[in-house]
Amino acid sequence: MPRARSGLVTHRRHKKVLKLTKGHRATKHSLYRRAHESMLKSLSYAYRHRRERKADMRRLWISRINAAARSEGISYSQFINGLKRAQIEVNRKMLADMAVRDPGAFSRLVGVAKGEA
Repeated sequence: MPRARSGLVTHRRHKKVLKLTKGHRATKHSLYRRAHESMLKSLSYAYRHRRERKADMRRLWISRINAAARSEGISYSQFINGLKRAQIEVNRKMLADMAVRDPGAFSRLVGVAKGEA
């Protein structure tokens, strides 16, 4: 019975790691051991940053809403509080989109939040 060698499996695993680290600097994309370390780090960063992106987007929406609300003469916190008192449930993503694409509808919401309409 011939001796079983694991060369093929190891070679495929190494190729997979080197493919994942394509574009990394220096030896991190060409030497297996360095590439493996780089791959583990980059995958953990990717996982973490997918979660961070959600907070970044919320921050962006809030700053857009704040800018649009201030141009209407009301602060962000007063605007959100006014909407809650008026029992209008629109998420921040939609509010930010409305502030950019449909200023007329946004100004009507500001009027509701101020208690005018």
